[in-house]
Amino acid sequence: MTSGDAVLVLGLGNRLLGDDAAGPLVVDALAATPRSDATLFLDGGTIGLALLPGIEDAAAFIAVDAALFGAVPGTVRVFEGAAMDAQLGGRKRSAHEVALFDLMASAELNGRLPARRALVAVEPLCTELGLAPTAAVAAAIPGLCAAVNELLGRWAR
Repeated sequence: MTSGDAVLVLGLGNRLLGDDAAGPLVVDALAATPRSDATLFLDGGTIGLALLPGIEDAAAFIAVDAALFGAVPGTVRVFEGAAMDAQLGGRKRSAHEVALFDLMASAELNGRLPARRALVAVEPLCTELGLAPTAAVAAAIPGLCAAVNELLGRWAR
């Protein structure tokens, strides 16, 4: 399997900031499950330019992150394609949104932004120093995993 054949699932967030750890925790959970599909799981941490080649080389990509979208903490929402672009291109509420938008814009300028892309997000309650997510976000981890698996299954058809 080459990275160009794979779907990249990128978990974003800082594991030391409570609910901000949602993305990496989802990637951990999904990577621990045996798979037969071409999926690459990557803890993107707090994001950096080094992630650009992975996005550009992927057949499709899913970012998983805590994001403010005005819902009850623990709410899971999927932003796919143009809806992802609009979510990330609007008012920035976290450093990850800015950095991910910049990575996507760079990939698009290079003509290598995957057409199939999605943001699987959870509304955080607290992103202050803490080694574990709040109960609301911890309870949402299975739903985040299910949303990623639903996208992977649909995109494989």
